[in-house]
Amino acid sequence: MTRLGPGLTIGFKTSPQGVDVAAIDALWRLAGELPVFDAGWFNDHLSDVRLERGGASLEALTLAAGVAHHVPGKWIGMAVLSNTFRHPAVLAKQATVLDQLTGGRFILGLGAGWHEGEHEAFGIPLPPPPERFDRLESSLRVLSALFSDAARRPPGVELDDPFVPLRGATNEPAPLRPGGPLIWLGGQRRRGIELAVRYASGWPMPGDRAGDIAYFTAKRDQIRRALEAAGRDPDDFSFAAQVAVGDSLTARRETLESAIAFVRAGADHLILAVNAQLGPDRLRDAAREVAEPLRDRFA
Repeated sequence: MTRLGPGLTIGFKTSPQGVDVAAIDALWRLAGELPVFDAGWFNDHLSDVRLERGGASLEALTLAAGVAHHVPGKWIGMAVLSNTFRHPAVLAKQATVLDQLTGGRFILGLGAGWHEGEHEAFGIPLPPPPERFDRLESSLRVLSALFSDAARRPPGVELDDPFVPLRGATNEPAPLRPGGPLIWLGGQRRRGIELAVRYASGWPMPGDRAGDIAYFTAKRDQIRRALEAAGRDPDDFSFAAQVAVGDSLTARRETLESAIAFVRAGADHLILAVNAQLGPDRLRDAAREVAEPLRDRFA
């Protein structure tokens, strides 16, 4: 099985925008003391995704490495990294370090990239969608090659790829998890879903669709059909829904009802988005008023 655990698993997500390192560190330190959470998640932006340009944002992979020691035994995931930000061979090495830091519990979520403002501001090319997905597929081929058993030792791997050819490349030291970190892909249209079926073990619902049960259900059904057509077992594929944790008791009760509806619609992992700016107490509220009732109901 490539799912995160038997039955329902529950994660929290702290977007690293508009917050400082100390606040994230304090929240993740508390998360390590809350057994109800199986995973912690970050998104990936170079500036504040809520703005067209600028705004504070912490880099996701280095931040994850810095807080991993607070949550031993839990999964750490990215929902999702922008493929445009990093060379895939460097990403493979970064993911391998996080795999080792987490004891084989790192989830490499990856997307094609989309936010035009941050690409323009930092001089990062954002190709048109066809090339963007060609490059995403190239990265997935590179990651698969560097996570393979052949890359664990010389002579390494060869890959004739139009964007990133590999010539005797090794990934030493190798990931702890056989086959490398789990790869989740956030594709939403035909090409993205095809790549998820070919390369991924899970699909995270995009953050801008958080709470949209109809959208989740439609995409889950579409991906399951595609998995079956490809000869893959759809029950060995993760479907993660996202819900935002409200700022009041009444809002958190609504969050719980939404989360219950997602599980009934087929979500096997729930990501509870928590505003890190409000401090660790908000994560404690999410655990007590949303995650624990979910665990009791679906245990």
